Amino acid sequence: MEPLKELFPLNPGLTREVNDASTNKELPENTVILREGQYITVIPVVLQGLIKVFTRHEDRELLLYYIRPNESCIMSFSAGLRREPSKVFAVTEEDTSVLLLPVDRVRQWTKEYPDINSLFFQQYNLRYMELLGTIHDVLFEKMDKRLYDYLKEKIILTNSNPLKISHRKIAGDMGTAREVISRVMKKLENEGKIKQHSNSIELL
Repeated sequence: MEPLKELFPLNPGLTREVNDASTNKELPENTVILREGQYITVIPVVLQGLIKVFTRHEDRELLLYYIRPNESCIMSFSAGLRREPSKVFAVTEEDTSVLLLPVDRVRQWTKEYPDINSLFFQQYNLRYMELLGTIHDVLFEKMDKRLYDYLKEKIILTNSNPLKISHRKIAGDMGTAREVISRVMKKLENEGKIKQHSNSIELL
């Protein structure tokens, strides 16, 4: 029950109910846990690892945000409470441990234990600010700055430098073409900001 004390420093009764009703699950890297159009049955809370939440249009993807340890997916929470299909995809970026909260119980808990709403209000605020940042970057920032900022964040999230990642995956996260990423990556390398290895990218 220890993780729950960190996540929910709330009513002990709620902590017991969450512990009894929820499931801990270990998910390997690249596990799809949510698809667009899917109805929500469980709301994930990340205990360890990382989940990527993104939207897709035709063959293009756009990263919306990451779910880090002690965070949840506000899009799943919103769709689950409204009984609406998901508008996003969610995939594990690395081996990830999650706590799965059954959405029918979450609906009940929000009425019986209003304190649980504080967790999701915090998530709303966090995601809102992140989405504003994404919109700002897409509209106003040049691709070289966007790419460099993306790499910095990814290194912080994964605690890895060099970062093992392909140009194709970066392009998918940033909603652009692989050729664009390769061209801008070369520019950053020529400027001495990064170094490209055979299967990784190092920030200098």
